[in-house]
Amino acid sequence: MKQLTARLGEERISKLLVNLSLPATIGMMVNALYNLVDTIFVGRGVGALAIGGLTIAFPIQMVIMAFAQMIGIGAASAISRSLGAKDIEKADYVAGNSFLLIVILSSIIAAIGLTFTEPMLRLFGATETILPYAKDYITIILWGSVFFSFAMSSNNLIRAEGNAKVAMATMLIGAILNIILDPIFIFVFKMGVKGAALATVISKFVSFIYVLTYLYSGKSSLKVKLHHLKPKIHIIIEILTVGSAAFARMVTGSVVAIVVNNSLRIFGGDMALIIVGIVHRVTMFVFMPLFGVVQGMQPIVGFNYGAKKLNRVKETLKLSLITTTVIATFGWLMIELFPFAIISVFTRDAEIIEKGSTIMRIVISVIPVIGIQIVGAALFQSLGKAVPSLILALLRQVLLFIPLVIILPRVLGFGLLGIWIAYPAADVLSVILTVLFLKSELKKMSLSMW
Repeated sequence: MKQLTARLGEERISKLLVNLSLPATIGMMVNALYNLVDTIFVGRGVGALAIGGLTIAFPIQMVIMAFAQMIGIGAASAISRSLGAKDIEKADYVAGNSFLLIVILSSIIAAIGLTFTEPMLRLFGATETILPYAKDYITIILWGSVFFSFAMSSNNLIRAEGNAKVAMATMLIGAILNIILDPIFIFVFKMGVKGAALATVISKFVSFIYVLTYLYSGKSSLKVKLHHLKPKIHIIIEILTVGSAAFARMVTGSVVAIVVNNSLRIFGGDMALIIVGIVHRVTMFVFMPLFGVVQGMQPIVGFNYGAKKLNRVKETLKLSLITTTVIATFGWLMIELFPFAIISVFTRDAEIIEKGSTIMRIVISVIPVIGIQIVGAALFQSLGKAVPSLILALLRQVLLFIPLVIILPRVLGFGLLGIWIAYPAADVLSVILTVLFLKSELKKMSLSMW
C-alpha cells in the first residue's frame, strides 16, 4: 500500500476524498446523533421546557469543550511532530502536560460554574420557567466535566499517533452508552433532566476509562509516567498557542448563543427558546457530514498546493463543493418535506410543532448552498492563508449573524421574525462573499472557478 503522502499527490481525488472524509463524518455524525437523541428523550420524557433548559445549558458545555479541544488539538500537533522527529520522550511529556492541564482547567471551570450557576444561566438567556431545568442539567455536567474534557482531549492524542479506529471507538462508546442510559434514567428511574445529565457524565466516564486503558495497554506509542506530569512551561505554552484557534472557534459559538438566546427571551420567550433548541440540533445533524467532507479535503489540498499540483487542488475544491451541496440539499429536502414529523419526534405540544415547522423552514431555507461557505473557509486554512481563513471562519456566525440578530428585530422593527430571517440572510451574504474570495484566490493560481 502506498504511503499516505504519495497517495495524496497521485491517487484519484474522488477515492482519496471518500477514504479521508468517511471516518471523520462517522465520528461527527455520532456526536450529533447523541445531542439529537438526548433532546428527543428529554422532550418526550420531561417536557418542552426541559428542551429550553438544554438550549440554555449547551453554550456552557461548549465552553468546556472549547478548553478540551484547545488542549487536545494543541497537544496532538506537538505529539505528531515529536513522534515524526523520533523524540518519544517529548511526546510523552506533551501528553502528560495535557493531562495536567485538563485536570487543572476543568476543575477551575467546574468551580466557577458551580459557584455562579444561576448568573451564568441568566447571561445565556434563561427565563424564570426554564432556569430550573437548565440548572439541574448543567450542575451535574459541571461535576463530571473533568471526565468529559479528558475523553474529548485525549481523543485527539490517539488520532495524532495514527490510531483513527481507537479514536472513533472512544466517540462511539460514549455516544451509544448515552443513548442507552437516557431512557433508563429518564423513563425508568423518573430522574427527569437530571437523568439526561447523569447519562452524559457516566458515558463520558466510561470513555475516559477506555482511553486510559488503551494508553496503558502497551498498544499506544505514548508511555505517560508520573514524571511526565511535571509541568514544562515551554510545552504548556506550545499546547495553548497551537490550540488557541480551535478554542476561539468554539467559544464564538457561546458568544453567538448569548446574543441569540437573550434576543429570543425578549422577543419570543420560552417557546422561541424551545424551538431554537430543536432547530439547532436538527441542523447540526445536517451540517456534520459537510464538516466531515472538509476534514477529508484539507490534507489533499494542502499537500497538492505545496507540491504545486494546482489542478489537483482545483479538482479537490470542485468535488468538495459538489459533494457538500448534494448532502446539504438532501438534508434541506428532508426538512422541507417533513418538518411536522421531525419536530413531533421531540415534543407532543401542538403549538410548538406548528410554529416550529414554519420557523425551521425559514432557518434552513438556503442551506443547499452553505457548503460553499464551509468549503471556502477550509480551503484558505489548507493553503496556509491565515487572514482570509480567519475572516471566512468568523464571517457567517460572528461578522454577519450577530449584527443581523441585533439589527433586524430592534432597529428595523421585525421583532421575533427578524431573528429567524437573520439565519438565511447571514447564509446568503456569507456565500456571496466566500465566492468572491474563492474567485480571487483561483485567479492568483491562474485557475478558473470551474
